[in-house]
This record gives sequence, C-alpha cells and structure tokens, in this order.
Amino acid sequence: MSNPAHPTKNNIDLNADVGESFGHWRLGDDAAVMASVSSVNIACGFHAGDPTTIRRTCADAAAAGVVVGAHPAYRDLAGFGRRFIDMDPAELANDVIYQIGALAALARAEGTRVAYVKPHGALYNAVVRHTAQAQAVLDAVLAVDPELPLLVLPGSEIARLAAAAGVRTVPEAFADRAYNPDGSLVSRAHPGAVLGEAAAMAQAVGIAVRGEVAAIDGTRVAVAARSICVHGDTPGAVAMAAAVRRALLDAGVPIRGFV
Repeated sequence: MSNPAHPTKNNIDLNADVGESFGHWRLGDDAAVMASVSSVNIACGFHAGDPTTIRRTCADAAAAGVVVGAHPAYRDLAGFGRRFIDMDPAELANDVIYQIGALAALARAEGTRVAYVKPHGALYNAVVRHTAQAQAVLDAVLAVDPELPLLVLPGSEIARLAAAAGVRTVPEAFADRAYNPDGSLVSRAHPGAVLGEAAAMAQAVGIAVRGEVAAIDGTRVAVAARSICVHGDTPGAVAMAAAVRRALLDAGVPIRGFV
C-alpha cells in the first residue's frame, strides 16, 4: 500500500529475469520473485532454461498474473550468455527468432503469451553500441511480430534503430546494478557492480521519482525509465524484489506492467 504522505507518481513496471535454471540445476525462486514484480523476462534456452523449466516458469507467470517477455541470448550455456560473441548478423537474427518462437509456444501451452522482448546479458550490452547486432535483434522482432515492444537501455543503438523502423521501445533502468558516468552499466567483473538491498531500494526510488541515478564516481546521471529491473539470479533476489517493490509503493509510485 502506498504512503499517502507522498504524492502519486506515474506508474512504473518492475521486471525480473527468470527461468534461468537448467534441468536439475536450480537458480533462484522464480515463483516467489513473481509476487513482487509486474513483468518477467523468461530465458529461452540459449543461456539458460530448458523446455520443462521454461514451461513451468510460464505456468508460474500465468498463475501470478505477470506479463511474459522473451529473454533471448547468445548461444552460450557455459558462460550464461555473459560473453560477447562476434557472430554473423543473419545467424544472430535466426537465433533470436528461434528463441522467441520457442517461448511463445510454451507460453501458449500455459495460457499466456509473449508480450515483449528483452535481450539478455552480453547481447543486451552489445546492442547498446553494436549496430550490426542491434539491427539483427530488431530484424528478428520485425520478422516475428512488429508489435512486440523491445525493453532496452535508453539512448542505445537498438532504441535508435527501432524508432526508425516504427517498433516501440520501453526504456529500462536497473535497481540492483551500478552505473558508469556515461549511463552504461558497470561490468560485473568489477567490485560493486551489483548493489545490495538498501542501495537498490534507494536507486529504484531515485529512478522512478527523480529520473536519476548516482554513478560510481558520485555524479548524478539522468535516467528516463519506464521499467525497472531486479535480477532473479542474485543471492537474496526474493527479498530484494520485495524490498524494491515496497520502496516504490512507499514513495507513491504504482507498479504496473507496460503492456
């Protein structure tokens, strides 16, 4: 329940990356995370997820009433999709089409649907500046369904290309990741790249209410976001998602999916 002492702000989407288990190996408690968010980005099998995991995650999402998004990645199970792959753009587009299609079929089997696309990991970071790969991901979305929105970093190359192609983009920011002064995310290879619960709560409110984050050097960086991400694969993810949700509601920010 929101705090009446605060004026009501524009609503914001709270999303989480889920479905990142594989076979008997389990990562996170997706069903518990879904109690706090409005949208979920479900792994499509290339960086994590297998058909049984994906279908179970879709069933959990349908039961929780959260919006389902496809979370395509490089074909990199060993690296969890966090390693850049310099691949042929046509091949990358086909890989993304394949992943969206697989998730769409499993989602439909559980009475829900794919409502948007958010690239995962190294692919997400690549399409910020890599024109050929950004175009490949966009081409995949255009081939599957031009009405599917793309959840992307504001000011990214894929956002620019999508705008030119008439594809809707939704600007995203991160509650639990540190920022560089240029608005990019601090690499996970560096200490402090992943924020703790208290810092994530404060950062989420700063994004939703003031449209800014504090970069690692202390400077204030403008961030215009319509959706805020909390990662489902980090230790304490369930408590983190609940804490960020509570902080936003206490700040008078309603949480609602963007589709």
